[in-house]
Parts: sequence; C-alpha cells; structure tokens
Amino acid sequence: MRTAAKTAALMAILTLGSKAMGFLRELFMAGFFGTSSITDAYVMASAIPGVIFAGIFTSVAVSYMPLFSEIVEKDGMEEGNRFTRESISLMSAIALLIIILGIIFSDQLVSIFAVGFAEETAALTSFYLKIIFPTILFTAIIMLLTANLQYKGVFLKPILAGYLQSIFVLAAIIVSAYYSHYFLAIGLLVGSGFYAFAVGWVAKNNGFSFSPTLHFGGAAKKIVLLAIPVFIGSTVNQINTFVDKMLASGLRECSVAALNYGNLLITLVSSMTITVIVTIIYPRLTQAIAREDYENFNDSVSKGMSITMIIGLPCSFGAMLYSYPAVQIVYERGAFDAASTDLTSSAFFYYAIGLAFIAVNALLVKVYYSMQDMKTPVICGIIGAATNICLNLLLVGPMAHRGLALATSIAAIVNACLLYYWMRRKYPKVSIVTDWGKMGKILLSAVLAVGTSFGVYAPLMSIPSMVNIVALGSAVLAACLIYLILLKLFKIKELDLLKDVLKLK
Repeated sequence: MRTAAKTAALMAILTLGSKAMGFLRELFMAGFFGTSSITDAYVMASAIPGVIFAGIFTSVAVSYMPLFSEIVEKDGMEEGNRFTRESISLMSAIALLIIILGIIFSDQLVSIFAVGFAEETAALTSFYLKIIFPTILFTAIIMLLTANLQYKGVFLKPILAGYLQSIFVLAAIIVSAYYSHYFLAIGLLVGSGFYAFAVGWVAKNNGFSFSPTLHFGGAAKKIVLLAIPVFIGSTVNQINTFVDKMLASGLRECSVAALNYGNLLITLVSSMTITVIVTIIYPRLTQAIAREDYENFNDSVSKGMSITMIIGLPCSFGAMLYSYPAVQIVYERGAFDAASTDLTSSAFFYYAIGLAFIAVNALLVKVYYSMQDMKTPVICGIIGAATNICLNLLLVGPMAHRGLALATSIAAIVNACLLYYWMRRKYPKVSIVTDWGKMGKILLSAVLAVGTSFGVYAPLMSIPSMVNIVALGSAVLAACLIYLILLKLFKIKELDLLKDVLKLK
C-alpha cells in the first residue's frame, strides 16, 4: 500500500502535467487560429469519432480486466496473453470496419453533427475527419494494453507515453500555422500512432507480444457481452450531459459556458485524486476475486472507501467554500470578466456538493465490475440519470444554471446510495464500510479543517495588496496541516498512506 501511495502521487503529478499540456495546446491553437472556421472544423472533426465510438472501446477496456485476471489466475499468464491478443485483434477488426465506414460517409457525418457549418467549413471538417478516423484503431489498442499494464502494476509509463501524442499535436499546430492548416489533423493521427507504439513497447518489455489472430475464443466473445451494459451506462451519461446543455441553452447567455467551465474544474480535481486511487485499486480487486481471496478483496474495498472519503470530503468542502476565488484564479483574464466568474463559481459550488459522492460512485462501480456484474451499475446509473433530468426540470426555473449543477450533484448522491444499497443486498459479504465511527471522524476532520482555514484566508484578503493566489494557497496549506493533525488525533490508520505520499522523493 505504501508503494501504491507513492504511485498515486506520481500519477497525480503526471496527470496534472498532461492537463497542462492540453491547456498549452489550446493556447497555441487559440493564438494561431483564434475562433476561425479552421478551429471549428478541427475541433468538430476531433470530437465526432469520440462522441460516437470512444464509449465502445472504453467499455471493452473496463470489461477486459476482470476476465484477464480470471484467466491468468486459473490458466497462467500465457493464456492471459492469448486472450489479450484475441481481444486486441477483435477490437482492431471492429475499429477497421468503423474507420472504413467513417471515411466513406464523412460528409454525411459532418452534415449531421455540424448542420450549421458553411459549405467550405463543412468540406474542411470532412477532410480532417477522414484523417482523424484511423485514430480509433490506436485508441482501441492503447486502452486494452493500458489495462494489461495496470494489472501488472505498471501505471506511470502509459501516462508518460500519452505525452508523445500531446507533443506531436502541439508541433502540428505550430507547423500548420506557418505552412498549411491541413497538417493539423495529420499531427493528431501521427501522435496517436506514436502513443500506441510507445504503450506497445512498454507492454512488450513487461512480457506481452502481439500477433494478430482471426481465432476468437469464448473469453474474447464474452468481453463484448460484458461491455454492452457498460456502453449503455456511458451512453446514458452522455444523454444526461446533453440534456443539461440543452436546458442551459435556453437560459441567459453564457450559462452553457459557465456549466462547462465549472464541470471542467470538478473533472480536474477528481482526475488528479479519486480517479488515480480507483485506477490503482481496480486491478487489485480483480486479482483478489480471481483468486477467491475475499479477505484481501474486502480489505482493498474498505481501505479504498476510507481513502476515497479522506480525499473526497475535504476537496468537496474546500471547493464549495472557495469556489469564487478558485474560479477567479483559474479563469479570470481577458474576456473572462467578473460577471463570468460569478456565473461559473456558482455552478462550481453546486457541482462541488456532489464531488465526494462522485468519488464513491467511481469506486463502487469498479467493485461491481471486478465481480463481472456490469448490469447493476447501469440500472443505478439510469435511475440516477432519470433523477437528474426530473430535478433539472424542477430546479432550472427558480435557480437557472445553478439548479442544473445542483441536480447533477443530487443525482450523484442518489446513484451512490443505490450502488451501496444493492451491494449490501446482493453481496452481503462485501465489506464496504467496516467502521462508521471512523467515517464520522473523517467527516468531522474535513469540516473543521476547511472551516478553520477560512480564518487564514479572510485576514489575508483584507490586506489591500494581497494576491488572491497567495491567500488561497495559504488557506489550503493551513487546511491540509489541520486535517492531518486531526486525522492523527483520531487515529485514522489510512493516514500512514498519506504520509508516504508526503515523503515521496
């Protein structure tokens, strides 16, 4: 677990670097091409394959892990490698079919997804789309090989490999600015290819070599069956997000942007914290289930829940209390003025209410997946989505875009409660929370730490020349120190894992 804590810290750092690279790409794109038709065409062409097909390969990658664990534990790594080769071959065949159809019907896809584009912009989008569609093949390979490496405890190198794609895309933006904008899509294609090659190289160095096959065993076919419910769940989430944006589009100008910017901050916080923890825990869960080692399985689940709460609760309270200065520091510059900060910070505040429950959902869903139960999370997700849509309709009138953000948070709470309820009912031997008293202590510590930190922030902000980021940084540091002291006083044993992170060299 100490090694896992250090790995989690490095993953968070590398993830932050990846986000920074993405932000840098956007800055260069904006600087060279602005809000031109070229930007519209490139953004739309980059988004279309992902909107339609990315969910398929993500679902397969999630379903791959428990099956791979089961095969390795029962039949050995060689059989596991055979299953991996079959899975990659099957997904590659599907990807190639999609690519051919996508290239042939690129004009029709653009007419559907970009109905308002002018003829010249639509033609450029179609050209970009023909070049970008082959990245689907690389995406399928990357996702499956990354899952294979995560099972073997290799987490950092695949993230580093992703930097290659960012570098090539950034280089293509620069080249396109000085030579021809047609190079934009080529950079994304080449970058994806090198990303896939790098992940494949890491996989080869960790005992896996790929050779295509047309023979698909029962396990490779089963992965498709397991992936279907996961794909349905992701589709429901996309519909949910679409409804939010559709309702926001009927509100005052900039409401859609405010929701988007607020949600981006929530995603950034969760991807650097909870997502990292869940990514590390998931292979452990699948391995324990495959070995029928229920003691280690329950230990991983209960520790995962404790760590999720230790991280999720203060992040949620902190985001709520400091929603305005956080948005101001991150976004307020140029055209993003004080009015934009007001709109976005209010959305961020209501999104933050559900942050801890989003973390619980992420963990519990992976617990279900590790047991090859893909249907229960989908059912809970559908109920959560229905709750969100109903609350959207009820709250959008009196609360405008804030009501949409609040509805999302309440839906996350409902989803978490449903996942927990059905886990207790269907799998009573699974220990999710072993000590509710400890959970209460973590909650109290988070409230006291974040609340007390405002006593540092407010006096600093009263100083006329004080820089906002310095005041907020001081408050966050104070909250962290107080939180660690309280967890120590309450004898929360998972605190040792946080110490390992702080000692990371």
